Amino acid sequence: MSQQWELLGVRGLAATDETAEEFTGTFLIHRAGSSEPVEAIQVRVKRSILADLSGNLSRLLQRSTRFTPPPR
Repeated sequence: MSQQWELLGVRGLAATDETAEEFTGTFLIHRAGSSEPVEAIQVRVKRSILADLSGNLSRLLQRSTRFTPPPR
């Protein structure tokens, strides 16, 4: 049986410099439908994954009827 997790937040996602190919940080997750506490998972994420995720999230949010991008 598969488990579902909810991603509640991302903390401290950073790199050693602006040209880094890898970023480290913490995902705050919670097992969906459970009364268990939130877990903090240390992660390493490659730049290529963040770029792919950014594109996918941008397209998803553009199709969302209630999303208004924050001012830059």
